Amino acid sequence: MEYTKKLIYQSNYWYNDGLNKAQIHDTSGAISSLRKSLQYNRRNVTARNLLGLVYYARGEVGEALVEWIISKNFKSHENIADYFIKKVQGNPAELEVANNAIKKYNQCLTYCDQNGEDLALIQLKKVVQAHPTFLKAQLLLALLYIRTEQYGKARQVLKRAHKLDTTNEMTLRYMHELSRLNSKKIAKIKEEKEQTVTYQVGNETIIQPAAAGVKDNGLLTTFVNLLIGLAVGAAVVWFLVVPGVDQAQASKRNKEIVKYSDQIAAKNAEVSALKKELEGYRDANADTEAAKKTAESTQESYESLLVLEDYWSSKEKSDAQMLEQLLKINQDSLGEQAKKLYKEIHDDISPRVCKKQYRSGKASFEEGSYEDAIESLSTVISLDEGYDDGQALLLLMQAYEKAGKTEEYKSTYEKAKELYPDAVAELESKKESQSTENNTQDSGNTEDNNEE
Repeated sequence: MEYTKKLIYQSNYWYNDGLNKAQIHDTSGAISSLRKSLQYNRRNVTARNLLGLVYYARGEVGEALVEWIISKNFKSHENIADYFIKKVQGNPAELEVANNAIKKYNQCLTYCDQNGEDLALIQLKKVVQAHPTFLKAQLLLALLYIRTEQYGKARQVLKRAHKLDTTNEMTLRYMHELSRLNSKKIAKIKEEKEQTVTYQVGNETIIQPAAAGVKDNGLLTTFVNLLIGLAVGAAVVWFLVVPGVDQAQASKRNKEIVKYSDQIAAKNAEVSALKKELEGYRDANADTEAAKKTAESTQESYESLLVLEDYWSSKEKSDAQMLEQLLKINQDSLGEQAKKLYKEIHDDISPRVCKKQYRSGKASFEEGSYEDAIESLSTVISLDEGYDDGQALLLLMQAYEKAGKTEEYKSTYEKAKELYPDAVAELESKKESQSTENNTQDSGNTEDNNEE
């Protein structure tokens, strides 16, 4: 009891620490503290509900729902997690926006791996606009702005991200890198200015490299340049007024042509990006459906595992009820800790269930009730494919054959032949011997009938 009290005390301590950090928008620190709280007491539903809220504040709706569902399974009555789940699921439009934001964010990661930063930028702008609290999307957008030297836009995005999470390591790192790059750019511009001299000649601005003597005697150089500028300007106004006007008009036309060319190039790039985006949507459609099914299977497996653990811990449920939950679980979708729990429960109830079901299947087979035999033996195989040194698998194969289920028989036959080739060969040899014996008896009966 003393050890249990210490665990509960530690769990509550880290919960309070996480609550304090969440109140000052330190979501990264809050997540770390709340996870420690759950390590000491995984049934601390208050900490788990707060962890879900922190995830939700960062725009990670899926992770928030997972925490609330687990909390609800630990405490089904008078649990605020039930309210949170209904609130999210009761607004399908918001849920759809969050799901689409996650899908588009993952697609942007793919674009970045393929050097498609322009496509990723277009996509991320839409994601951030639709789902402003999605912290991961904000950080990726800022990184792309920094990469493309759009430092002003990067600074605005990082300010928004800093408000969402005041101590996020990536946000602080990007802000530091942005300040360093900005200082470097300002120093470079200053250096370029120091290496050139600018002065007016009539309507034109002349920029030329500064000589060493000019740098050392700035005031004298400025006065001389002023006199030269006045003289040259007077000559230009006197001799080149009309040609200067024509040149100004030509320069204006050239600038307009360049402007329109840039606009056309930008539109073409946007069209190209949208085409690639459309192709990406088409390619990702199948992956999206598969990911959706995987997520549903994972959620169902965790819920079934939690119910099964309660059954197993309380010892109030029968093996049949525990077996029903056990068969619903997809082991591949579980994490490491969940797999250990699943294996512990499986190893406890599997021998009893397999023994009972194998006896029932064998009796049904001998009585000619092949459908009942298939049901019982399939349960045995799902729990232990090699039960009784493969005898359960061989008997299931024969039951499929007797029941006339050709496809199931073929697949079971191939599996049995791969795992137990000697046993299958012996079984086929017996069948051939029995078939030969039956043919011999039939031939003898025919000859007797002819003699009569």
